[in-house]
Amino acid sequence: MDEEIYMCIDLKSFFASVECADKGLDPFRTNLVVADPSRGRGAICLAITPAMKELGIRNRCRVFEIPDRVQYITALPRMKRYMEVSAEIYGVYLRYISPEDIHVYSIDECFIYATPYLRMYGVSPKKLANMLMDAVFRQTHITATAGVGTNLFLAKIALDIMAKHVPDHIGVLDERIFRERLWHHRPITDFWNVGPGIARRLEKYGVRDLHGVAHMDENILYKEFGINAQFLIDHAWGREPCTIAEIQAYESKSHSISNGQILFEDYDYDNALLVMKEMVDTLALELVEKKLAADYVSLVVGYSDDAYLPTGGNRRLTVCTGSHQKLAERMEQLYRETTRRNVPIRSINIGFGGLTGEENSGFDLFMDPAAEEKEKNMQQAIINIKQRFGKNALIKAMSLEKKATGIRRNQMVGGHNGG
Repeated sequence: MDEEIYMCIDLKSFFASVECADKGLDPFRTNLVVADPSRGRGAICLAITPAMKELGIRNRCRVFEIPDRVQYITALPRMKRYMEVSAEIYGVYLRYISPEDIHVYSIDECFIYATPYLRMYGVSPKKLANMLMDAVFRQTHITATAGVGTNLFLAKIALDIMAKHVPDHIGVLDERIFRERLWHHRPITDFWNVGPGIARRLEKYGVRDLHGVAHMDENILYKEFGINAQFLIDHAWGREPCTIAEIQAYESKSHSISNGQILFEDYDYDNALLVMKEMVDTLALELVEKKLAADYVSLVVGYSDDAYLPTGGNRRLTVCTGSHQKLAERMEQLYRETTRRNVPIRSINIGFGGLTGEENSGFDLFMDPAAEEKEKNMQQAIINIKQRFGKNALIKAMSLEKKATGIRRNQMVGGHNGG
């Protein structure tokens, strides 16, 4: 490859591999599941070892889906530990690569702009990938896989689709190889950023792979997907104009904060509303702490029955505000307008968007400036107490309700046990 070279490196079955490394076990020989048993047999397995995948068990399954014949170890999620190991591995990369050439994509995955380092170390792209993977294993006993490509998209696809089928776990793609080997690959959802919803919309036109997308009438694609059609068109041809330098320099024009959770069990309409109110409280405190105000609220409610698509949407506020009362009122209104009443609920995601500095907050005829200031001072006092004595030092009565989740979530990291 004479073109620019990018890499995407993934830590194989990361959470499960960390648990095995800490226990002195081999994840390729040990059946281990990372899950919270207190959530019952419907709990999602956050990770399973490669040994279990070899048995045909799918990643991110629920506990009850693991065959009874399979014996395995259960490890409680320890998010703080996983974050520590992830930071340690990032430190390994920094021995070889400058931080401006690394984009951390998730806790277990990163992109690297590799071109200048091939000349620096006098190695091939595969050899550089091997150097990094071996260094990670020596330091942490975590096995990595890699994708090498001539742009970010091809590096990601080389990782996701190609790496798992080669002995050295390093997939390699350029635009020519991509078209030769993956244009007709199915299912199309194996490709980065092509979810089931996009797949269904393409299937209306008889398109089930990226070859079909590449040869569709672009006018139809733009009519169906709007400006997002350009991403599909570029990726269908193996192109990706975005670089790591552009990602590092990007500043979002639309700022928002969000909070989401998968519920411990199926919730009915009223109990899910209780949980949503707890989440609004938490996010409203974050607004005050960051001295921000919001222009709109958003909600997505997911259901246990796959026959029902998620519901929700966005609602503008009458003025840009950080007022807990106004945010809570608008969120509850949105919930009551859009949420199905008789279908079990399993996930809730809320957000406050259009964020700006609190100094830009607006007022309308129905607002009492003195009451607004009193509420903000009370919120700040709550923040100070929680920072000093812990998140559960001060809680509302609703968080003592049987189906409330706030107290438990305050003890978690990223929605999981902190460890």
